[in-house]
Amino acid sequence: MKNYTHLINGEHVGGTSGRFGDVYNPSTGEVSAQVPLASQGEVENAIAAAEAAFPAWAATSVQQRARIMTKFTALLYKHQPELAELVSLEHGKVIEDAMGSVLRGIEVAEFACGIPHLQKGEFSDNVGGGIDIYSMRKPLGVVAGITPFNFPAMIPLWMAGMAIVTGNTVVLKPSEKDPGCPMRLAELFLEAGGPAGVLNVVNGDKVAVDTLLNDSRVKAVSFVGSTPIAQYVYETATRNGKRCQAMGGAKNHMLILPDADLEGVANALMGAAYGSAGERCMAISVGVCVGDEVADKLVELLTPRVKALKIGSSLEKNLEMGPLVTAQHREKVMNYIQMGVDEGADLVVDGRDFTLPGNENGYFLGGSLFDKVTKDMTTYQEEIFGPVLQLMRVQTFDEGLALASDHPYGNGTSIFTRNGAAARTYADKVEVGMVGINVPIPVPLAFHSFGGWKASAFGDHNQFGMEAVRFYTKVKTVTSRWTENAIAADFSIPTLK
Repeated sequence: MKNYTHLINGEHVGGTSGRFGDVYNPSTGEVSAQVPLASQGEVENAIAAAEAAFPAWAATSVQQRARIMTKFTALLYKHQPELAELVSLEHGKVIEDAMGSVLRGIEVAEFACGIPHLQKGEFSDNVGGGIDIYSMRKPLGVVAGITPFNFPAMIPLWMAGMAIVTGNTVVLKPSEKDPGCPMRLAELFLEAGGPAGVLNVVNGDKVAVDTLLNDSRVKAVSFVGSTPIAQYVYETATRNGKRCQAMGGAKNHMLILPDADLEGVANALMGAAYGSAGERCMAISVGVCVGDEVADKLVELLTPRVKALKIGSSLEKNLEMGPLVTAQHREKVMNYIQMGVDEGADLVVDGRDFTLPGNENGYFLGGSLFDKVTKDMTTYQEEIFGPVLQLMRVQTFDEGLALASDHPYGNGTSIFTRNGAAARTYADKVEVGMVGINVPIPVPLAFHSFGGWKASAFGDHNQFGMEAVRFYTKVKTVTSRWTENAIAADFSIPTLK
């Protein structure tokens, strides 16, 4: 049994609130650790440590910050298997998927190493007689990251990597369901030479979140989670004068045209719908088939594949799906499956029938496949966040485009077709933030930016890439004049000649 701590000002600090949460191994259902749930005072201590560390870190040369980030990145690569194992043990991702998720986080740290170039301002010389104008991108101060259970390595690195390298100090509040990996990331940052207080980790629940949202010393908040909480975080943070980016839920559609390679589509849907047990905000949860012939063929292709999913304990090799994160989340997904049946959808494969021989206590669920789902169904309107794929039938391209565009969520979507004109039109017209063309999960690489539209995202800036540089910095513009002659009084608004 592990006993986790907080990490404040470079030191492990035991919890003093008297409140603790259990951390489970989803593959066994056993409690593997206890995590302290921070009090308001403990979070305020972390904020104070970050505030004290900020002046020196902001004054550290951008080249030196990049060197520390480079050393941190090297350590992340060295410890990638260890980090992936922590992800698997506490979240339930199969080990290969966990390795990939850690890598996607490391890629953001790699991108951050280029900050000497990325954080450059602009300069215009001789805009008037002896006058130059230049801008600087300055760090904000103390910033907070609030991260979800489904990517305990990748998303903390999205936030902390870019925030730190731009000169900010960070208080990270990871999910209390799987705190091991975020804590290990902070330890590796210290090992890389990161100063104490620059990256602090406080474990907790709503008490910790509300403290971060309401403390005036926190200048910006980055959040990823469900849409109701994202909206709450955004509204509370901005009401308190903070900059905020809050990423919410999703209902991602794949539009499948009649000319698509349906064997390839079936394979793409299997990975995109059932990978990570569907616990991805970029999972494809809706396949939109143009024409009954396409739908019938996909049902034929998918049914044996879904029934044959390789499911098992997360550390086993060559599996396709592990358990869900908690017993409560498993129950929630099962309730959605029953709701789909009650609403009249055709349940082709029922994942509730799955059992793992010799393991009755893990949070396992098989893949479920629905056909003939309609847009008025609650199970279509809401995010299930589990291994459930819903197929819908439309008769035209325009109907399919409208489904993705009209849905309240707008995180990701994809189109599978051999028709370049149709793909180009879809990418241009669809009201969704990230689009894949013959790519099922269009998560951008680290040198672009991640972000959805509509109820999938609140705020003006996306995650990582150049959007993160803009989010974590503020622009200061200087107008400078050097002249040997005296300046005459001028009572009109300044103009440059």
